[in-house]
Amino acid sequence: MKIFDLRRVAREAVAANPTRPATATVHDSADTRLIVFRLSPGQSVAPHRNASSVTLTVISGSGLTSGADEERPITTGDVITYDPNEVHGMRAADEELVLLATITPRPGTRGG
Repeated sequence: MKIFDLRRVAREAVAANPTRPATATVHDSADTRLIVFRLSPGQSVAPHRNASSVTLTVISGSGLTSGADEERPITTGDVITYDPNEVHGMRAADEELVLLATITPRPGTRGG
């Protein structure tokens, strides 16, 4: 068993570029990848697709999440799910937004 303090992980997450959200891989296995995103106000992850299912859990803050045709508000405690190959993105508005992305199966392991 492993237990992760997601708020601590988010505080310690680093960004490769100061204009991009900070990220940290929490867990990585053939079945699942867990990634924490810490977005400062105004930062975003551009809409994109991947072959895996993606579930976003809002750990703290609020912002917006996007799909193919719309953007919707999200806040602490919300869970957002995306099917494989569904467009998804997120952005912080006026406050920091911390998300946990659960990606299943792990990218690169899905056949086809």
